[in-house]
Amino acid sequence: MRVLVTGGSGFLGSHVCERFRRDGWDVTAFDNLSKHELVRTGYDAQAAREHNLRWLDSIGATLARADVTDLDAVCDYASGADFIVHTAAQPAMTIGMEEPVLDLRTNVLGTAHALEAARRHRIPVVTCSTIHVYGTWVNDTLTERPTRYARQPATVNEEAPTLGGQLTPLHASKAAGEHYVRVYADSYRVRAAAFRFTGLYGPRQFGGEDHGWVANFCIRSLVGLPLTVYGTGKQVRDILYASDAAQAFVDFYQRGEAGIYNVGGGLDTAVSLLECIEMISAITGRPSDIRFGPSRFGDLQYFVCDVTKAARVLGWKPRVAVRAGLEALVDWIETAREIFTTARVGAQS
Repeated sequence: MRVLVTGGSGFLGSHVCERFRRDGWDVTAFDNLSKHELVRTGYDAQAAREHNLRWLDSIGATLARADVTDLDAVCDYASGADFIVHTAAQPAMTIGMEEPVLDLRTNVLGTAHALEAARRHRIPVVTCSTIHVYGTWVNDTLTERPTRYARQPATVNEEAPTLGGQLTPLHASKAAGEHYVRVYADSYRVRAAAFRFTGLYGPRQFGGEDHGWVANFCIRSLVGLPLTVYGTGKQVRDILYASDAAQAFVDFYQRGEAGIYNVGGGLDTAVSLLECIEMISAITGRPSDIRFGPSRFGDLQYFVCDVTKAARVLGWKPRVAVRAGLEALVDWIETAREIFTTARVGAQS
């Protein structure tokens, strides 16, 4: 069995590669090895790239250096594969705002190419969407904060409205990718799915100012830099550990149906930004230097996934508790500390 993982040397992609290698699959990590997002973190971008490439080599994955915007390359490397996992993306709202054409090419064209490769080779495919496709309507609907940092007993399922409220290029590109998933499933009978991921975190995540807020908070706490929280810090998210995210792809291959799925932590992993920082401080044994900035355009104030559909159809559920996941992330950061010593001041919330 062979799986093609686009974005395979990235954070989520590397965990997907690891998970399938554990089951004995041949894994091809397809990646253009761009340093664009890594450079913006202020970390050692070259060292970060080499870190994940060494990891892929250590688990026996094969690297294919190519770009998802090249249809011929995607189709060629998909030849002989049994499954495509499309994790390659432009994931940051801030970068999308600054470079909307880059966002469109990577997220829309790249997704269409992964789907077309699956159609030509008659294999299943899963693409990575985001909870941001719902838009910010929840900011106006779910606003009460009755408890400290307010964990509301409310979740959002796949039938909820999308693209409501303030929208950015990332909202549009991810939603467009989902429409193409539906088109390929309906028109060409491809077993295609889009996973609407909530906040992902875990080892090998080089979180910076644009993307990956949990890792960013952990990294900056450990290297003694201030954390910038945009807004009140009482914003609530359900966060999902990387190994749980990777397992969802395995479960889809084994039993999944074409469609759209929320893949998040649900109420059990819902945490406010300030609660998360407090937990990190308890793990590291050092207080965090928190600084506050204004709320940003397009940010969600509250979001928790309803993952009932993924549980029912895929047999999937999140398993890693927040504290355990943060401890594993902190342990990894300690092993890679030299990569983060050049971090600039500034943080993501």
